[in-house]
Amino acid sequence: MVTFYLDATSGVPAYLQLVQQVKRALRLGMLDRDDQLPTVKEVVGSLAINPNTVLKAYRELEREGLVVSRPGQGTFVRRALPAAPPADLAALRDGLVAWLRGAREAGLDAESVLALFMSTFREAEDAEEVSA
Repeated sequence: MVTFYLDATSGVPAYLQLVQQVKRALRLGMLDRDDQLPTVKEVVGSLAINPNTVLKAYRELEREGLVVSRPGQGTFVRRALPAAPPADLAALRDGLVAWLRGAREAGLDAESVLALFMSTFREAEDAEEVSA
């Protein structure tokens, strides 16, 4: 099951943060077909947000064909998103943790780490698009 959180400083609407977190969980193999998402009541209770926000997120996920709502039962994953094998994900995660540790040891704060990662990610994506 996925545990939702909200970042009030991100500038991203709450419902989109929930959508993004479900998609991330699907991509990382944390959610699979037929898994149940937390109920609206559970999400509202844990995040203290409006039920309509959760409903909007779940409707968006349903519109994208990722989940299905079963009246009286809840919301369930309809299909998974492409993900690397768990062993590959674990190895990549370990490498990323080591990289993050090195960045912290080099004196970078969280914002600098994120800026470096995102700029490098974008450059790599751009270079890959050019070579494709």
